[in-house]
Amino acid sequence: MINDIQTPYNLKKRINRRAFLRKFAIGVAGAALAVSTGGLLYSSLIETAWVDWTSIPLTLPHLAKSFDGFKLVQISDIHLSSAMTGSQLSRVAQTIRLAKPDLVTITGDFVDRETDLQTPYADLVDALSPLARDVPIVYILGNHEYSAGILPLRAAMQKVGAQELTNRAINLQRDQHSLSIAGLDDWMWGKPDLAAALADLPSEREAAILLIHEPDYADIAAKSGRFDLQLSGHTHGGQVILPFLRQWAALPRYGKKYRSGLYSVGQMWHYTNRGLGTSIPRIRFNCRPEVTIFTLNAPE
Repeated sequence: MINDIQTPYNLKKRINRRAFLRKFAIGVAGAALAVSTGGLLYSSLIETAWVDWTSIPLTLPHLAKSFDGFKLVQISDIHLSSAMTGSQLSRVAQTIRLAKPDLVTITGDFVDRETDLQTPYADLVDALSPLARDVPIVYILGNHEYSAGILPLRAAMQKVGAQELTNRAINLQRDQHSLSIAGLDDWMWGKPDLAAALADLPSEREAAILLIHEPDYADIAAKSGRFDLQLSGHTHGGQVILPFLRQWAALPRYGKKYRSGLYSVGQMWHYTNRGLGTSIPRIRFNCRPEVTIFTLNAPE
């Protein structure tokens, strides 16, 4: 048995240091386990359902006075799954109804190709139909529609009463002025036809908004000189953003330049919505799901 009388000072010091290091390692391991377990629960159960309602007043240079104050809501990347269920989407839709927007836009990826829900398209109809009775809804396709199924989505959105904008535009009218909403096919797997969408716009230059799933298309759209605003999704904002390592977020193809938020691209505004749902893994950290509410203003 080693005691204070028998033990040389240096040996006693080494024994105490080993005991301290052993206790410290056990403490660090326990703390890491607690943090990782708590972090996993937070990122999978709390943040995935903690929707950020982002309000943005935005002046469009070609917006007519008759459209001043036009309220447009963007949702994107719903990815119906256990992380964004039909009941969760219903609550989001009900809150959007209370905001009383003039138009709702959905910029692709409705159902995740790895969804774990039994009836995702029926859930989509149940969630969005009450909203569509009060507010016009327009939508475009995302890359997941090409793997999860375009035809079942179109059938579901027809039941909802929403209007698809694939390589075409609609022109909203107020006091003989227009606000055009154009949409393009998915850039990754579809065939976006910008010329076809531009052909639907009025010959006189008035405000126009472009919907396309992938945000990096903004460089092409801005060069056309025809759009005041592009709305996209696709990136999920990075989905997991680690403090001090924001630049290392995992970003998909065609979504690496305009990750999240508002950008000025040439003479055009661009906004990348962080989306409502998730891809695998079904977690979010420091990157909450988002609904964006734009209040469009005419120039002074």
